[in-house]
Amino acid sequence: MSAQVRYADVVAGMLLPSATFRVTREDLVRYAGASGDFNVIHWNQRRAREVGLPDVIAHGMLTMALAARVVTDWAGDPAALVEYSVRFTRPVVVPDDDHGALVEVRAEVTQLLAARRIQVTVTATSAGEKALGQARALVLLG
Repeated sequence: MSAQVRYADVVAGMLLPSATFRVTREDLVRYAGASGDFNVIHWNQRRAREVGLPDVIAHGMLTMALAARVVTDWAGDPAALVEYSVRFTRPVVVPDDDHGALVEVRAEVTQLLAARRIQVTVTATSAGEKALGQARALVLLG
């Protein structure tokens, strides 16, 4: 975790350090165990295709959490993230190989608000497609 960012050091338009996360089928199994979400579309290729998906997909909440890490790592304190919302726009398709899928995350400070709060807009893509839409974080800084 980095040093905690101060509100006085932040300006609108500031880019947070971007990150790329690799998601494999093994990660999906681990996330299912941790979250209790064992929906077959996250581990069974045949069933995923039966419901119209191209292949097994990552859990939406896993994708959302990876994107939030960019914000919390930058802020230096996970508790600084006081509000977070996204729309799931495209699934992260995870092939059955050793490489998995990449989730690329970028974030930008879009607004400085009262009481040391800032709004951050987050962009998460996978295979060139936007995985999360309208992703916004409200961050409380020191």
